[in-house]
Amino acid sequence: MDCIFCNVAAKSLPATIVYEDGEILAFNDIHAKAPVHILVIPKEHIRSIAHLEADHAGEIARIIYAAKRIAAARGLAGYKLIFNVGRDSGQMVDHLHLHLLGGWAKPEDREKTFSI
Repeated sequence: MDCIFCNVAAKSLPATIVYEDGEILAFNDIHAKAPVHILVIPKEHIRSIAHLEADHAGEIARIIYAAKRIAAARGLAGYKLIFNVGRDSGQMVDHLHLHLLGGWAKPEDREKTFSI
């Protein structure tokens, strides 16, 4: 396999896995851009959002739901979910992946952070 994320999913490359089920894998990004930066991928190789077909709708829902569960388990007060599509947007690995970014505010700071 020449896809780095397929190799991570196959456990041929090391990663700090934070979530896994039969179809989805999530692991810490080694080039973190936030205090919490987790990549959520389908185990099936799909190159990017631009390469989705109608029958991939379930994978997208599972990826987003996994990110939601991970964020809740981490107690994130707020978070960002980002799909980069293509090199011009910053997609560096040709395997569909969602960036879960958060951890800027502690849960106990929630009122200070989000009150108006």
